[in-house]
Amino acid sequence: MPVEVTWWGHATCTVEDSGVRFLTDPLFARRLAHLRRRRGALPPPEAARAEAVLVSHLHADHLHLPSLARLAPGTRLVVPRGAPAAVPGLRRLGADGLRLTEVEPGDTVTVEGVTVRAVPALHDGRRLPLGPHRAPALGYVVEGEARTYFAGDTGLFDGMAEAVGPVDVALLPVGGWGPYLGHGHLDAGRAAEALAALSPAAAVPVHYGTYWPIGLDGLRPHEFHAPGDEFVRHASRLAPKVAVHLLGHGDRVRPEVAR
Repeated sequence: MPVEVTWWGHATCTVEDSGVRFLTDPLFARRLAHLRRRRGALPPPEAARAEAVLVSHLHADHLHLPSLARLAPGTRLVVPRGAPAAVPGLRRLGADGLRLTEVEPGDTVTVEGVTVRAVPALHDGRRLPLGPHRAPALGYVVEGEARTYFAGDTGLFDGMAEAVGPVDVALLPVGGWGPYLGHGHLDAGRAAEALAALSPAAAVPVHYGTYWPIGLDGLRPHEFHAPGDEFVRHASRLAPKVAVHLLGHGDRVRPEVAR
């Protein structure tokens, strides 16, 4: 079957390729610290079903231990190298039956015949608010019937297209969970620049319009609602040949790719 992408909100997606399900950065919480889910229902139990889970970096909205605890025993959990040392809860999940695999840029993992390749990302990889920089931030390319790039959190960096390699589908962050994006992030415009450099057949914007700080509902709401539409607009100018699929929470798409 062709690749199918489901966006559950924030950076959480299911990528199904060749009958193998991959789940990215699962976050199934209604509330996380000062954030609450403002849009989209919580993902259903089926969202936690996957052969492998890909964690891009150690920030709590991407490596969320309670969400990872919902995975079935035997699920492969792919994390940046050094993550179990930085986040002791990961070791407990491993003891409870998850199969931890640590990777760094250039490493590959094969899951039921589908290859996952770890690629660099420009982002702070520490487990905040404390701790040294123990694990790299990563993106992943799932290579089966299609090549699907999950960027995690990243900024633009020199040689990005070369580091990622040829891809058919790009899942790109276009916003965040607050009114300001710091260094190491893509906004809608920069994500469109990345899209033009990567030149996939299709793209899905993610990492926006889901979580927002409690009490700041009225502060720059444009930054919460608009990044997806802005990405579509910028992409039509910078990468007009790319089919951009703007999904709602829980929506899925089977992008057309030619291999």
